[in-house]
Amino acid sequence: MTNILLLSDTHSYIDDDILKYVKQADEVWHAGDIGDIKVTDAIKALKPLRGVYGNIDNSEIRTEFPENNRFMCEGVDVWITHIGGYPNAYNMRVREAIKANPPKLFICGHSHILKVMPDKKLNLLHMNPGAVGKHGFHKIRTMLRFTIDKGKIDNLEVIEFENRY
Repeated sequence: MTNILLLSDTHSYIDDDILKYVKQADEVWHAGDIGDIKVTDAIKALKPLRGVYGNIDNSEIRTEFPENNRFMCEGVDVWITHIGGYPNAYNMRVREAIKANPPKLFICGHSHILKVMPDKKLNLLHMNPGAVGKHGFHKIRTMLRFTIDKGKIDNLEVIEFENRY
């Protein structure tokens, strides 16, 4: 079993409250808009990290992280990208690829809107952890925590932080 902490849209922000949850995870996944490499360096100092770059990320971050990160975790095919859209409204950049070869778990960030929903047509689960940084229109900072075990995604939990102001 692997305990996953999923976050996105840090926009250069990391604090002890976030790092407390990082320490509890087996792996951390970041769905882009990192903002400053110090964010991912702080996470990597504690736990293994998988991530992608987002639309605000500079060349240093884009050198370290890919635009798309597709991998297997405990028998689950995972695809992380920053701008991916949602079921029935996938971004044109990924639409054909996701239809041709859908993962079991499709993760994106960008919208700052926490959303977990199934795509029944493609038989996948879509996750967007919202935004945990302090930059953007969101009022509540959020992350997701869940487990993957023998091909099963389970124990999903929303982590909310107080108002971002």
